[in-house]
Amino acid sequence: MNIFTEKDVKKIISCLKPHSVTQEKDHHRLALVNEKEKRKVNLAIYPEANLGKDKGSIVVIYAGNCHLQLHSCSGYVISDELGEVTFIGENGGKLAGLVVEREAACALYANVSRKLISEDFTKLGVEVMLSGVALSLAEDILKKGNKN
Repeated sequence: MNIFTEKDVKKIISCLKPHSVTQEKDHHRLALVNEKEKRKVNLAIYPEANLGKDKGSIVVIYAGNCHLQLHSCSGYVISDELGEVTFIGENGGKLAGLVVEREAACALYANVSRKLISEDFTKLGVEVMLSGVALSLAEDILKKGNKN
């Protein structure tokens, strides 16, 4: 199922307010720029890519010092208040989340237990708490099976 319709991409663009948007044949590319911090991040959203024997969506980050990919993205959560979009993938009770910020920053959380996002964060170490808090935004879409 294609979770990135034109309407979805427009919602993501509205939240992230990219410097520029390019629509290619098979993907959308959003250029995020933070002049003050001298950061640039390109976000590419592939609604349907060939993943070997399967097809699925891919979200890719290209930055000056990293290249991140989230295959088989199953949903996303937009936070206009935080100015970020969290892309989620789930496989076998494990979550991966790619958080993209309007201010041209990103974070990747991978192989996180789905149970962690429902835990009492005050009982977790800081290094674990951060991933739980970040991915807890997606708890509603995971429960409902909705994309956003």
